[in-house]
Amino acid sequence: MDAELKAFLQRAEALLSRVEPLLPAQRPVLDWTQSLAARWVRDGRTGYLLPLKVELDLRLDDLIGIDRQRDLLSANTRQFVSGLPANHVLLWGSRGTGKSSLIRALLAEHAVAGLRLIEIERDHLADLPRVVELLAEQPQCFVVFCDDLSFEAGEGDYRVLKSVLDGSLERAPENVLLYATSNRRHLVPERQSDNDNWQMVDGELHPNEAVEDKIALSDRFGLWLSFYPFSQEHYLNVVRHWIGSLAAQAGLDWEWSEALEKDAIRWATARGNRNGRCAYQYARQWVGTRLLAQP
Repeated sequence: MDAELKAFLQRAEALLSRVEPLLPAQRPVLDWTQSLAARWVRDGRTGYLLPLKVELDLRLDDLIGIDRQRDLLSANTRQFVSGLPANHVLLWGSRGTGKSSLIRALLAEHAVAGLRLIEIERDHLADLPRVVELLAEQPQCFVVFCDDLSFEAGEGDYRVLKSVLDGSLERAPENVLLYATSNRRHLVPERQSDNDNWQMVDGELHPNEAVEDKIALSDRFGLWLSFYPFSQEHYLNVVRHWIGSLAAQAGLDWEWSEALEKDAIRWATARGNRNGRCAYQYARQWVGTRLLAQP
């Protein structure tokens, strides 16, 4: 019997050694008093929240020329962390105009009040109900952030998003809001063929059901913030701000000049766009070049 038991245990250990790598690893429970942000990571058929190390160096005051959008989003977030009614937010518009940066800056502004940020990729939105379930019983307030959100024709994941936002019997908990950025106002492609089946009935236009289904998704966001391409003056103001900020951090003496202004314009022209991201990249290049040239 001892020999049979020993053989059985050996076979069991061999089987476990083969099966264990296939099992999901046990993840520690996040301590939200220490972690300010996390990312939802897929792991096989399930997923987990991976804590992120974030630096709170981007402030709302660093975002120049989008005062209205900044004030509206900040007010909505203050309502949220104060336990007051607040809305899901869609930030849409031109690329590089500060949509994602504005959300990251909110964390520095409201982390002390209990705000936490959760990143989720657009391809993982089917897991959103699971993410919400993990956050529901926590005392902190969570903004689930999906960057560059959009859907192609034929994709059905947006219906999961609709249900979580405001379309199912089980509503999202009061301590969870969704903030999303997109280059599309309605998040899904709108084609001319969508209008082919419109009919005139007693002088009233009735859009076809496919169009209604698409528009219904963006309607779930209570607050829409629009971002537009920068004017040249706006672009140069952002360049000036970031050069001043980066130069101050490095102890670099500098002054604004006509030559510097023309160089910043040439930089934007060569890149084919004029936005906040381009301005920040130019400022880094300019300050870095001057620091490298110092003896």
